[in-house]
Amino acid sequence: MASKDQKKEYEPLTSQTDIPPEGEYSLEEILAEYGGGREKLLRDVEQAAAAMEEEQAAPPEDGPSAEMAAEEQAEPEKPRRKKTARFHKKASAQPEKDAAAPSKREEPRLEEPVVPPEDLPKAPHPVSIEEVVNHTVDAVMEERREPLIRPHVGLFSRKKLEETEKIYPPPEPEPEVVAEPIGPEPDPRDAAADAKDDWRARRASLPAALVAALVPCALLGAEAYGFSAPLWNTDQRLQSVFLLACLAVVALMTRHVFSYGARMLVQKRCTGELLCALSALVSAADCVSRLTMPERSDAMPYAAVSCLGLVMAQWGLMRQSQGEYDTFRTAALDPEPPYLVTETDHGACKQRGDLPGFYTTAAQDPLPLMWQAALLPVVLMATVVFAGLSSLGQGRGADFFLNWSAILCASASFALPLCWGLPFSRLAQRLQKTGCAVAGWRGADRISRKKTMIVTDSDLFPPGTVALNGVKVFGEELPKAASYAATMCRAADSGLEWLFDGLMRSERGRYERADDFSFYQEGGYSATIHGESVLLGTASFMRKMEVRLPGGINLRTGIFLAIDGQLAAVFAVKYNASENVDYALRMMRRSHITPILASRDPNITPALLKRKFHKGVKVEYPDLTTRVALSEAELDRGLPRALLFREGLLPYAETVVGSRRMCRTVRRAAALAIVSSVAGTLLSFYLVFDGAYDLVSPLYLMAFLLLWTLPVLVMSDWCGRY
Repeated sequence: MASKDQKKEYEPLTSQTDIPPEGEYSLEEILAEYGGGREKLLRDVEQAAAAMEEEQAAPPEDGPSAEMAAEEQAEPEKPRRKKTARFHKKASAQPEKDAAAPSKREEPRLEEPVVPPEDLPKAPHPVSIEEVVNHTVDAVMEERREPLIRPHVGLFSRKKLEETEKIYPPPEPEPEVVAEPIGPEPDPRDAAADAKDDWRARRASLPAALVAALVPCALLGAEAYGFSAPLWNTDQRLQSVFLLACLAVVALMTRHVFSYGARMLVQKRCTGELLCALSALVSAADCVSRLTMPERSDAMPYAAVSCLGLVMAQWGLMRQSQGEYDTFRTAALDPEPPYLVTETDHGACKQRGDLPGFYTTAAQDPLPLMWQAALLPVVLMATVVFAGLSSLGQGRGADFFLNWSAILCASASFALPLCWGLPFSRLAQRLQKTGCAVAGWRGADRISRKKTMIVTDSDLFPPGTVALNGVKVFGEELPKAASYAATMCRAADSGLEWLFDGLMRSERGRYERADDFSFYQEGGYSATIHGESVLLGTASFMRKMEVRLPGGINLRTGIFLAIDGQLAAVFAVKYNASENVDYALRMMRRSHITPILASRDPNITPALLKRKFHKGVKVEYPDLTTRVALSEAELDRGLPRALLFREGLLPYAETVVGSRRMCRTVRRAAALAIVSSVAGTLLSFYLVFDGAYDLVSPLYLMAFLLLWTLPVLVMSDWCGRY
């Protein structure tokens, strides 16, 4: 075996690899792995063996050397110094000096025992090259049993090597898009017939209910201004009976409010219609208590306020039915509508028409209903608690229905049943005249949430607005040039296809097969037709493709055709602006909706739109890849959030713009209605708790509720003006 010095000399090499063993290793592989080479390793081994032979040939020394070896054997815990041939020669040259001059640290000790010769360290024997190699291989194989992943160490340096190549994890699988379920849908004509029946039934009794509700209001107003009516100002019992009769007549005519509120209550939803119905019932109970309880406070019942609240609720339901009728009768015009509007990641998109899913989207709950179902139960419970605190808590039990009717009428704001029906019917009525229909709240919210619209070539320049002013050929026949240009436009699915199609047919050309078709960001296309390289695009595209153009040609909207790098034809194309498109772009700009230009025509750019239309038009012009992807999205069939039965950009823009305005109106009106309900509840509780019934009289409370309703009426009318 090799000595410890020899082991230490080769140990660094055995620890400089981290490649796991996969089988038997040859001597050449081991030597190549550690980078030294076979000749260098054999030369080092021969030198080490020669040094050990010289050291073995030297006679063993006595005296201090033997004592030092004995001390080293007796104290193994002390670190041993590395001995070399030079150290032995120096020690043997001065044995007497070291013995005569004892160390200062030496202390008197007992006589050391004599070590027998067999216990003395034996001199090392010569080591052959085969033993060194075998030992190295065994050490390498032992090191290979360590963990596979170890830090890389340089061959001539102990500095750890850094990983320079970044290993990326495998891509995660894309999440599966869960399709929105489509429930059982009736025929649009049946849905339109049902909505029409509801609309007519609710509209028929509304004028009579309004007249019956205005009679007590007129009597209260006359009394407030000092006009006296016979038998009205003198007999309180007669007042109570008359108010109770008016309330009964109005409730009978507005029975749809009670049925709708009960249906929502079965579905565990509290709505404004339910609060109006409850306020009418509590006001009727208050009229009865005024007739039967003499200890009740001398205050006017709030039956007139409840009557007007029922009329407002009936009006809201009637307008909601009207909006549904206009929507579904428009959808029933064609079982296969030409276009639909759906939502994408980039905004609203017009696609090929499809009807399934429209009714499911339109039948979903609007935003005001969801907000009211979440907040109005708290308001309703608060009215009961406040009524008990202001009456039973103060020892006035006979005033419970009086206080509850006042608080409940104030909480049943007139704006609650109107914040959805009025804006929706206003928008549906306008869209029905333009041949469009939006699928209720959810459809309008989905297509207007991004505030962007994807527009294509045909939207901005419909057929008839692009004309061909002239053609000039260079070294080619016109039928061939027209055929190649029409083939390229057809492969690109550009808006110029129909233009070159007409030219090709007039020249008796035909469509060719285009191979290796490609789009270019610079504004052009390339393909191979009959083995010829064909380019079609703008003048700047031709210059970048190193196609030489004549100096006298200056066309801003020209289309150039090149075959095998040589200019073949020039087509002068003229773009005419349409008034409807200009109006649509202006309308989109006023409503802060940005059109995304997904054009495949190389001439249709933001600069062209500013020259042809209003200078203030703003469009988003994405890169070529995005434009091509967005233009291909028009060929899909998403869920119909809206239906279009007319061509052009104007119906498309009116649908998206109107949906956005309606959603904004509904959100603001719903928030205003909730705030008015909460404010009326707290204010009426404060007044009836102090017994200030003159400040919360039916006439004042009615004016308070009408003032909160006025903004909703204005915003609903604004919803249809754009």
